Amino acid sequence: MTTTETGRPAVHIGAEDLPFVEIGGGNKLKVLCVKEEEGLWIVENIFQPGFAVETHRHTGPVYGYTVSGAWKYTEYDYVNRAGSFLYEPAGSVHTLTCVEPDTRVWFQMYGANLNLDADGNITSVTDGAGTLRAYYALCEAQGFGRPNVVVG
Repeated sequence: MTTTETGRPAVHIGAEDLPFVEIGGGNKLKVLCVKEEEGLWIVENIFQPGFAVETHRHTGPVYGYTVSGAWKYTEYDYVNRAGSFLYEPAGSVHTLTCVEPDTRVWFQMYGANLNLDADGNITSVTDGAGTLRAYYALCEAQGFGRPNVVVG
């Protein structure tokens, strides 16, 4: 007799199961997963031209996949377009800026973003736990209630 153990079940989130929240200027955020003990946070963004994320340094690696549109780092010549995959090692420093409308990007991050001023001094820290709190607050304020983000 053979026994098959299924273990822990997989978690499925459909495309419409979690809302995008408005973060200003038509730019949007969706938080898919935050695992604080692992330092993991996965988000999906929709950016509009001219949107910029302040210069920051990552404390862990980041993986990015561009679904549509185009964006770049002001420090580099290449442009991330639909289908582009990007790996950012821990310690990388850059300034994200969007160049096409409705640019959709998925990021899997470990650790935190250390936000920097022009002299390289840390001005603030962005991490998974803080992003999740902000996402929950924006969801509630925008009438979505509390979404079922994968947390652990």
